[in-house]
Amino acid sequence: MKKQTRIYNIILPIWILLLFPQLLVFVIPGNLIVDCAVLFFALLALKHAQKGAVVKKLWWKLWLLGFAADAIGVAWMFLGWLLAIPFGDWWVDTLSYILHNPFGHPLAFLWTLAGVALAGVCIYFFDKRAMRSCELLDGRQRHAAALAMAIVTAPWLFLIPTYL
Repeated sequence: MKKQTRIYNIILPIWILLLFPQLLVFVIPGNLIVDCAVLFFALLALKHAQKGAVVKKLWWKLWLLGFAADAIGVAWMFLGWLLAIPFGDWWVDTLSYILHNPFGHPLAFLWTLAGVALAGVCIYFFDKRAMRSCELLDGRQRHAAALAMAIVTAPWLFLIPTYL
């Protein structure tokens, strides 16, 4: 029986950007809008008086740090796939779901969930550190806003099965 060849990807694979670079026109601003909205609504829930000033001061830092945290999550996903290769067909078939279908096997789900959690934890610490430069926020507000950013903007899309 001939072994089936698959091309695995994450939600936004590199090859799709090479084929359709115009997608960046939607992905980059969409990510920015979501990040700014989450920060704004977190500050709204905290009843912060200067929401606009805080968003204006922090938007670019949180946006870029969010991409960095997502890249760490993507690296975790690829690590799982790369670790599976030396262990033979059964292991490769089992863990290859990591990049293909996280609901196809319990190990794939746990690995993917760990990737989402890792990226979320990175978002929390990166954003909390970036918020230190904003004198308009106190420690409790920095913690709450960074936690909201981490939970809402974590790469939950990793959990969507992707097929090529």
